[in-house]
Amino acid sequence: MVRIRLKRLGTKMRPYYRIVVMDSRKPRDGRALEEVGIYHPISPEGQQVTIKEDRVREWLGKGAQPSNTVKKLLNKQNITVK
Repeated sequence: MVRIRLKRLGTKMRPYYRIVVMDSRKPRDGRALEEVGIYHPISPEGQQVTIKEDRVREWLGKGAQPSNTVKKLLNKQNITVK
């Protein structure tokens, strides 16, 4: 199954995440099929999430399932997820 989930980067106490599309059987920081956004929780409120909306919608149309955290981030950006 293909999932849209977070890939952790950054250093200790300074997390930085990429929103990626990858096979659900791969490790968290493994090779992704595509990077579709960025989540930087330390940034100010309006600059935390950047998403390529057209690519996310395309992957959702192909049947990719977002993780719970990514689903919350997408809903916050007004990208509706079932």
